[in-house]
Amino acid sequence: MAKPVVAIVGRPNVGKSTIFNRIVGERVSIVEDTPGVTRDRIYSSGEWLNYQFNLIDTGGIDIGDEPFLSQIRQQAEIAIDEADVIIFLTNGREGVTSADEEVAKILYRSNKPIVVAVNKVDNPDMRPSIYDFYALGFGEPFPISGAHGLGLGDLLDEVAKHFKNVGSDDYDEGTVLFSLIGRPNVGKSSMVNAILGEDRVIVSDIAGTTRDAIDTVYKYEGREFVIIDTAGMRKKGKVYESTEKYSVLRALKAIDRSNVVLVVIDGEEGIIEQDMKIAGYAHDAGRAIVIVVNKWDMVEKDERTMKEFEQNIRDHFKFLDYAPIVFLSAKTKKRIHTLMPKILLASENHTRRVETSVLNDVVMDAVAMNPTPTHKGKRLKIYYTTQVAIKPPTFVVFVNEPELMHFSYERFLENRVRAAFEFEGSPIKIFPRARK
Repeated sequence: MAKPVVAIVGRPNVGKSTIFNRIVGERVSIVEDTPGVTRDRIYSSGEWLNYQFNLIDTGGIDIGDEPFLSQIRQQAEIAIDEADVIIFLTNGREGVTSADEEVAKILYRSNKPIVVAVNKVDNPDMRPSIYDFYALGFGEPFPISGAHGLGLGDLLDEVAKHFKNVGSDDYDEGTVLFSLIGRPNVGKSSMVNAILGEDRVIVSDIAGTTRDAIDTVYKYEGREFVIIDTAGMRKKGKVYESTEKYSVLRALKAIDRSNVVLVVIDGEEGIIEQDMKIAGYAHDAGRAIVIVVNKWDMVEKDERTMKEFEQNIRDHFKFLDYAPIVFLSAKTKKRIHTLMPKILLASENHTRRVETSVLNDVVMDAVAMNPTPTHKGKRLKIYYTTQVAIKPPTFVVFVNEPELMHFSYERFLENRVRAAFEFEGSPIKIFPRARK
């Protein structure tokens, strides 16, 4: 099921970045007492009442001619377009302003659930002033203080009430959903058409031709697959920013719905930083991953080219050392037959379960080969290991003191488990826990 998307929207300098940081629990957004300092949407994940959601911090909306305000307004309108629930943030110290009323006009057109939050209500004496915000027309306003964290629980309770209305996928449990992510014009739509063997998605040389994510049901070797094409970068009738930042939220939403993610790279242009950022989202989400190098027909090759390109990928994507690499041309369909087997393999490994007794034999053999580390005279003791989850496969190692498990030794155990079992295409997670 896709995570709900929550956008924090409001005029400049009402404290959006402060509230954003409070909700996600870390300082992700720049906080500065200058209107317009947050110029780009920033994305992160939050959790409340067992709901996980994506949170968007937007630049403020204003109607003046100061620098960046038109771009900031545009950023916020995109966030409004993509959000499932909108937090309309206002400033309790200043009351309802004409700029707040302009923001409200934009939000009226969104047809999305709107929750009004009145920030900077730092003491109870200020609470009577929040009643002025009923005039915005969105129901009960919630007094909060971003500086002190007051009132956020009540605000998030109200936001979470709308999450149950966010749609979920109605596909059978055995259906494999896979998405194609990557920067514009790497050939994602062409690849969908090549897999399906027919032109089901509009293909154009203009970046961002696909307007929305498209689900296509597809059968391969008796299994049902759903292809999520995420080529969409702009929506019809809207003028979106020319940068590639808009692709990030669309990719995040597709990743959340996917079992397997295809990270598509342009073989002709090579690897750029944006490729690594997009792949990082899929890795952090724990999805199975296949790296696809498209437009391989456009690359001048000799007998060393493929191996050198693969090594280049491994050097840049060190965190995806488990992901298989497929070279193909969606345009000519050369090597397209090598893709689906890798997707199927990655999906199967993503749901693989390992028998506890066999798993413990592997871990104990690893400890015998490379004894556990010591710290300040204490040695890490490993008692037993068990698998607790799939998608991705997750293992808990019960030990005497979890803090003695150094990252390097955890990585060593992961490598030994990978060497013993088939996990190509799937990340695995290992957590040390104290034995009780």
